[in-house]
Amino acid sequence: MDITQLILDDHHEQRRLFAILEQIDRTDAGVLSAIWSRLATFLELHAAAEEEIFYPSLLQVGLGGRRATGVEAETLDAIHDHNEIRDAVTEVARHQVGTDAWFAAVAGANLANSDHMAEEEREGLTDFRRLAGLQRRHELAVAFAAYEARNYAGVPAVDKDPEAYVREVEEELPPQQSGSTSTGSPGTGSPSAGSPSAGSPSAGSPSAGSPSAGSPSAGSLSTGSLSTGSLSIGSLKRG
Repeated sequence: MDITQLILDDHHEQRRLFAILEQIDRTDAGVLSAIWSRLATFLELHAAAEEEIFYPSLLQVGLGGRRATGVEAETLDAIHDHNEIRDAVTEVARHQVGTDAWFAAVAGANLANSDHMAEEEREGLTDFRRLAGLQRRHELAVAFAAYEARNYAGVPAVDKDPEAYVREVEEELPPQQSGSTSTGSPGTGSPSAGSPSAGSPSAGSPSAGSPSAGSPSAGSLSTGSLSTGSLSIGSLKRG
């Protein structure tokens, strides 16, 4: 399970519900109202789940991966888009179901949501797959699914200031270890597993002033090469 796939699944369902609305007879106000009510609730729940779980995680891995500028811009855009979608949903509620004005408002909400989904799929989700490992994406998927399940009946629609949102999230993130990333890569100045540390040799490399196996020491030859006046067990080096 992968949080980016769960978000894509939600996007597919949103597109499907908008398409259903376009195919229902305009005089069937009861059905239109029921479908729209479900969709409007789902749009807000999806946005809230992203703001609670996905975007804080995107900021964290972006900061750890030295991609702060990119993920901050993507998050600012996303929160701004969520506000526009909320405003569009509010506009729909101002009109009688099934009227031309109602359908125009629904089309406006569809456009705002479609623009947001396309941008998110192209940028935020792609970046997160590059920056976060599969195990982390799985754990976040579990949290995302649980959040939507617990709040299936809906959550309050509240606009957020994009800059304040990013600032508050970053203030709550654990401090990044100096020179390291959150994706399991070695930090600058510290060796990864199997790599030599500063001033110390790796396995099989000579240390300062001492020979490794197979290298001559001062005034003598090691095992595997010529010993003093005789051949050691091993073989002669070619050349």
